[in-house]
Amino acid sequence: MIQPYSRLLLIVYCTFFIFHSLTAQVEKSPARQEGEGPFGKLIIRGVTLVNSTGAPPVGPMDIVVEKNRIVQIKQVGYPGVPIDPKGRPKAASGDKELNCEGMYLMPGFVDMHGHIGGQAQGANAEYVFKLWLGHGITTIRDPSCGNGLDWVLEHRAKSERNEITAPRIKAYTVFGQGAKEPISTPEQARAWVQQNAKRGADGIKFFGAEPNIFRAALEENKKLGLRSACHHAQLEVARMNALATAKAGLTSLEHWYGLPEALFDDKTVQNYPANYNYGNEQNRFEEAGNLWQQAAKPGTDRWNKVMDELIALDFTLDPTFNIYEANRELMLARRAEWHDDYTMPSLWRFYGPSRISHGSYWHSWGTEQEVAWKKNYQLWMEFINEYKNRGGRVTAGSDSGFIYQLYGFAYIRELELLRESGFHPLEVIRAATLKGAEALGMADQIGSVEIGKLADFVIIDQNPLANLKVLYGTGAIHLNDKNEVERVGGVTYTVKDGVVYDAKKLLADVRKMVADAKQKENFEISQPGVAPKPGKISGGKN
Repeated sequence: MIQPYSRLLLIVYCTFFIFHSLTAQVEKSPARQEGEGPFGKLIIRGVTLVNSTGAPPVGPMDIVVEKNRIVQIKQVGYPGVPIDPKGRPKAASGDKELNCEGMYLMPGFVDMHGHIGGQAQGANAEYVFKLWLGHGITTIRDPSCGNGLDWVLEHRAKSERNEITAPRIKAYTVFGQGAKEPISTPEQARAWVQQNAKRGADGIKFFGAEPNIFRAALEENKKLGLRSACHHAQLEVARMNALATAKAGLTSLEHWYGLPEALFDDKTVQNYPANYNYGNEQNRFEEAGNLWQQAAKPGTDRWNKVMDELIALDFTLDPTFNIYEANRELMLARRAEWHDDYTMPSLWRFYGPSRISHGSYWHSWGTEQEVAWKKNYQLWMEFINEYKNRGGRVTAGSDSGFIYQLYGFAYIRELELLRESGFHPLEVIRAATLKGAEALGMADQIGSVEIGKLADFVIIDQNPLANLKVLYGTGAIHLNDKNEVERVGGVTYTVKDGVVYDAKKLLADVRKMVADAKQKENFEISQPGVAPKPGKISGGKN
């Protein structure tokens, strides 16, 4: 429920509730029919290991898993030399062996911003889960529990028992969700936080609140040992920016809102035009594209002070670069090749220009807006890369299901954008794995390939450090020695909790779901404002 003290905050929460379908659940995930295991013993043979601790690749390695735990990691030879079987872990009758010689193995990916579908998008749980697992994502943080906390907790428990085909789930309830009366005092905030913890949530997702209430909620949440995330909405960021909330106990920043505001040194609010209206999403996102240029410049005292304080607070930045990429190159995001086979008709309609659907703010989006956002990205990426270099924690999150960003595919794009920011490929993989695990308080269980940790792996027959594009489900373009174009890559196996999934089979299931939906609607993708072929249906809103 929403505090009556702030009509503006009411708008923020109502907007979120409408667009994230908090009261409307998507179809539940069916019982698991995919994947093999867990096994009494699983031996993965001959991989080149990227363990995500910062160590360079090494191989060939054999990795032994018992049920869902890593029990042995052994180097079994040298590159380019036949492996002597005498020195390898032995398999007994009934053990499972997976021949992965020449393949690369990494820890399972952690998507720190993974909304589990949405009724408005027409994206049900099975569709979303298979896209995630098909791209090696074995853990997600749901930053809002948009299908309701009970729904998410049910799926979290089923995933823990491997009863459904799904990543591991962490549930962060949106602040105030399910409250029986308006939260208008710090005492009510503390009581809601206590109840949220009792119900089993892993943390809280904030958008902003009156400062005394915000501080009370963060303090109580921290006292209970839970974590928190915040999208610092413009309607409240002037009262508490990213530095203020970090000092109050917030553990992670989503996107980037709140950071430029913390870096203001000649103003206290952004330069809003006189005709600005936050309810008009083109206004909202167009002006957001000018924010970083209004902040303190790199290397200035203010820039350094804010960065140093956030690092000292062990604060996590989860930039979700991908979700705003259409702002700097709309055609790039809109024409991504995977939309043809993997985007549901309902989701394609949701993406299109609209004054109603969240993130569909393409009312008149052109060169000037894109150029401003490109400058925005340059400064934003510089801050994120420097933050990492100074010892700050940066993670990988996608926020898929909006702004032409598709589950799974958008996450791999996020890895590419971290690389663009200046991360070494090994740093990219570490952000996607160990840093996410640290931010979730799970680094003793997941995030790196080490003895005693859970068996969560991404296995691929190409070198992702040489080209992150090989991780896309559509693979990477390669011209072979015969002058023939071929596709290489795509995750081969995703191992979650000791269960081995054929990643390409999961994506084939998704392609069939999409093909069936298109056939049922007689639908084909066409571009906004362009009529579909005769006899076909496209465009328009739901």
